Parts: sequence; structure tokens; C-alpha cells
Amino acid sequence: MKYPELLKFDDIAARLHEFDTLIDVRSPSEYAQDHLPGAINCPVLDDAERILVGTTYKQVGAFEAKKMGAAIVARNVSKHLDTLWQGKPREWRPLVYCWRGGNRSGAMAHILAKIGWPVVQLNGGYKEYRHYVAAALEQPPALDFRVICGTTGSGKSRLLQTLDMVGAQVLDLEQLAAHRGSVLGRIPSHPQPSQKMFESVVWDRLRRFDPSRPVFVESESRKVGELRVPAALIERMRTSPCIALQLPRAHRVQLLMDDYAHFTQDPRALNEQLSYLTALHGKDRIAAWQALANAGRMPELVDALLAEHYDPAYLRSIHRNFPQLAQGQVLDLPGITEQDFHTAALALHTA
Repeated sequence: MKYPELLKFDDIAARLHEFDTLIDVRSPSEYAQDHLPGAINCPVLDDAERILVGTTYKQVGAFEAKKMGAAIVARNVSKHLDTLWQGKPREWRPLVYCWRGGNRSGAMAHILAKIGWPVVQLNGGYKEYRHYVAAALEQPPALDFRVICGTTGSGKSRLLQTLDMVGAQVLDLEQLAAHRGSVLGRIPSHPQPSQKMFESVVWDRLRRFDPSRPVFVESESRKVGELRVPAALIERMRTSPCIALQLPRAHRVQLLMDDYAHFTQDPRALNEQLSYLTALHGKDRIAAWQALANAGRMPELVDALLAEHYDPAYLRSIHRNFPQLAQGQVLDLPGITEQDFHTAALALHTA
């Protein structure tokens, strides 16, 4: 076999696990936007260097730009070899890619191959991978989804987390999107990923599931925060069997107080988010809710939000979007202790 071996993503998608390291040689900003799941960033040109070479290409000429770029690339590849790969054995098998599988990945792959490693270069690069993921999400695998439905605060996310802990297959879209899926769903210090990155991690989870076992997922809307759930996946979920999770109102209030402590401890931030509901509820109701927050009457505020905003919105949409809920299994949670969720998760996982 002659190395570097040039392969399309179609040829390796099912066996990414066979590579010891996935190497993304694009700039840090390109990598941050999206990358192959599990890939590490080893740029041969960082963001500033890439701009410098591109500017030289436009203002001076291709020859000068290539000469400058080659020197920078050589220095960066040398640094990666010294700091990351000196201890790798002869059998180490990396996959290298850049934007379109051209000069940047070719330079890295050529040097690794000359050393003697069985390196593969991704033909078409990240762009080819992105086309593959987009097409795959238009036809998601035929999985046995079990959709957990329930009003806000009924413990859907905690149940998914516990199901994952007991060994069930779980697709937690809110966790992947870094958002809890409502007007108050933003998670402090955890910005949402890009749309492309979200789709990459969703694709990666879907491809790893065993189709002979159920996959538990929450009854999400088409958007989680600013991110869109792939349309074909949403449609597959909405035709799947449902589980109706029920929890007494007082426990729902306590669960939300726990999960949204960053808001209940910061009335100013909470009231800023509540102001986005003015178009739905009018200035007077929003002002009343904000007054409760300012007075520190958080349990009363949470109860009012459930009664006047979240529960009516849920009841308006859930049966229309998830028609199998009417025939779904009812799961009553007596409380919100770890044992309560553990018992419920085991009942679903072993059913």
C-alpha cells in the first residue's frame, strides 16, 4: 500500500474507530465552527498565518504566497511532531484532513507518510464530510425511539440522564445543544455550539446506537434555543411511541428551583428573560412576575409561570405534535430524589 492513502468519507464513515487519531489541520477558528467527532486540532496555519498567506497571494502573487506558506507549514508540522507524535509506534494510523483535502492536509500527510506511518488523507476534506452528514440526517437510521413527554419541570431531562447512567440508549438533544429548550433555557457560561457542530454530534450519536434496542429522547420542539433539530429526525420522533411522565406540581416547582438556581439567585437576569414574553402575556402580567422576582418570592413566581405560561403552552401543542401520546405509557414519579429517578429509569430500561 502506498501512503498517504487518499480516501473519500463514504469509504471510511463506518470505520472511523479504526483510526488512532483524527487530525484536523485547519485553523483554530475553522475547527471551532465544526469538525469530525473526536478530531484534534493541529493547524498547519493558524488564523493569523492563514490571513497573512491569503493576503500575500492576492497582493503579491501565488509564488510568494506558496513560498511563505510552505515555510510556516513546515515549522508548524515540526512543532506537532516534536510535541505530540514522537512517541507514536510504527503502527499508529492517523486520518488527516483540511477544508477540501488539498494543500494543508497534503503537506501534513506527506511528511507523516515519509516517516513511515500508514496515514490516510481525507479526499475532499471537511467539505466532503459535511455533505455526508447533511445527507445522512435527511434519512436518519430506523431507530426505536421512545419519546418522553411531560410538562415543564416534570423531570424529563433528569430521567434521560438517569437512563443513560443505567445503561439505556439516550439521545439528549438539550444536552448536545447546551440549552434547556425554553425562554429560560440558556445555560450560563455554556454557549450553544454552531448549527453544523450540533448536527455533527447528533449524527455521531445516531450512528452509534444499536437499532435492536430502544432509544429514549425528549419531546423537543423543532428548535432548541437557537439550534434547529434536523427535520427528518423530528418527524421520526413525532411518529414514535410516547411515555407520559407525571410529577406533582409542588415537586415540579422544587425541581425547577434547583435546575434554574442561576436565575432564582439573580432576579435581574431572570427579569430580563421574562421581558421576552411581553408579546405573549402583556406588560401587566410580566410586571407582576418581575415584582415577585424582585421580592424574592421565587416559589410563587415559578408556580405562576407553570400555571399561566408553561402548562397552557404544553397542552396546546403536545397532542398535535406527538399524536401517540394518547396511547402512551403513563409513568408517575412520586418525587424528585435520586432513588425516584433511578427506580423509574430501571422500569423503562428493563421493560
